[in-house]
Amino acid sequence: MGMRSEIRVVLADDHAMVREALAQILEESGCIRVVGQAADGPAAIDAAMKTKPDVLVLDYSMPGIGAPEILSSLLRRLPDLKVLVLTVHESIHYCVKALECGAHGYVVKSAAVGELVDAIKAVSGGEVFISSKVSQKVIQHLRRPKKERVGLEALSQREFELLRVLGAGMSLKECAERLSISTSSASTYRTRLMEKLNLRTTAEIIRFALENDIVG
Repeated sequence: MGMRSEIRVVLADDHAMVREALAQILEESGCIRVVGQAADGPAAIDAAMKTKPDVLVLDYSMPGIGAPEILSSLLRRLPDLKVLVLTVHESIHYCVKALECGAHGYVVKSAAVGELVDAIKAVSGGEVFISSKVSQKVIQHLRRPKKERVGLEALSQREFELLRVLGAGMSLKECAERLSISTSSASTYRTRLMEKLNLRTTAEIIRFALENDIVG
């Protein structure tokens, strides 16, 4: 039986120093080759389409286009691509939303040095990898029927993304532009998320997002 070929990876993160550090860790593993890097959403899509890697390591909060939109765009065009979301967020809600969008794994940056190589190996082999910092809570969440989910758990992907940007203090118009939706749609999503979270004002939305680590 021949040796397994190297796993080809594209790194997408808006911080150059983070990319370079991760690239060094991956190259030193001896089984992973970094074939491309990207600093924003559009560049991540372009790099993946050009190099067709085995795995895309994707920061959740990318400039230009966020992880949910990148996942939707790439997995439709590159069905064999594995996407591993890498993020500072230890909130399980980010992990759940990433998995619901099609991500194959989720690694918290604070654990990346110890977990990233194993995570890439796992997802490239068809497994799902969830960082040990959030895995048990995520599994418990996913085992619950959707009809029993309340609060943050009940938010749709769009409602969750709107909560993120509203929580950062953006106006409704700015939020709509960031998410590439109409202001009317953004208003509808805001109404829905406020009902589900029992919030009444913009100030309450911002406070809730900050308290639950949903900003970024």
